[in-house]
Amino acid sequence: MRTPRILMCPPDFYGIEYEINPWMSRARGAAPDRARQQWRNLYDALVALGVQVELMTPRPGLPDLVFTANAGLIFGNRFFSSRFAHPERQRETPYFDEWFVGHGFSVEHLPEGVYFEGAGDALFCGPTLFAGYRIRSHAAGHLHLGNVLERMVLPMELVDERFYHLDTCFCPLAPGEAIYFPDAFDAYGRTVLQQHIPKLIPVVETEAERFACNAVVVGKTVIVNAGSDQLAEDLRRAGYACQFVELDEFIKAGGSAKCLTLRLDGEDAADWGDM
Repeated sequence: MRTPRILMCPPDFYGIEYEINPWMSRARGAAPDRARQQWRNLYDALVALGVQVELMTPRPGLPDLVFTANAGLIFGNRFFSSRFAHPERQRETPYFDEWFVGHGFSVEHLPEGVYFEGAGDALFCGPTLFAGYRIRSHAAGHLHLGNVLERMVLPMELVDERFYHLDTCFCPLAPGEAIYFPDAFDAYGRTVLQQHIPKLIPVVETEAERFACNAVVVGKTVIVNAGSDQLAEDLRRAGYACQFVELDEFIKAGGSAKCLTLRLDGEDAADWGDM
């Protein structure tokens, strides 16, 4: 069994410095000391599960660099760099690209004018890439990736601004298994999920609003923000252990456990087959 590898970035400069999603409020802000402790608790939980955590250097003026899931999409040793929709986050790209070049990845970019926000909107479940579009990413970007990777891509429209990235409302657990918040998708998107993932676990709205779907899966353990008791019970019945880590300081920016991590070696739910 391979050692899971995850990229994180310490929250030294994390804060609410702008508003680019419904969760962000500069007036409310974030508590830096509490955020640092919560991030550390997540880091410690991952290390305790045997994860090799690799770290980026935080940068002043880039408060959302902490959300490494949005850096890009990884496929083997290829890194498809994000093209962020908002200028505030576009400044992160050179630092992500630099890190991946320095760690042996081939860095590739999508065509000009095509927005794509990495593992925030593109997640493998088995050999299929499930992709969220409209709010932050373009469907054209996902179709481009499908052609380049020679993999089936299923774009799904996200219809609730609160769940602006796919990873806020959908989390693959293993090939053919996932959790999701149904109302974040239109009827077609729900049908796509139901037809292609045999074992779907729905998340209730109150827990989806606690970012229950924004979880990190390591084997049979699912790390999720505290306050998702119904999901924890549903996961237990499905053969998983749920581990809570309080991450409410990051929900203030529209992120939780998954957003704070980027799997470098392939998600547990991914089946890349021959590359």
